[in-house]
Amino acid sequence: MQDIGKIFSLLGIIFLVLGLVTNIMPNLPKIPGDIYIDRPNIKIYIPFTSAIVISVILTLLFNFFKK
Repeated sequence: MQDIGKIFSLLGIIFLVLGLVTNIMPNLPKIPGDIYIDRPNIKIYIPFTSAIVISVILTLLFNFFKK
């Protein structure tokens, strides 16, 4: 049960850092594969490829520190 608390604490810190980074640097680079729709009334940004890249990096980090 204590492991779940550690995981939630780590996730909270990660989300806090990501939130601060996106507020400080709102014009982060968009990599190819991300979906960006810019119409007169609608602006939508879906970081599809960025999410996959971040997922792979986090998976490798967690597996590295798990061993």
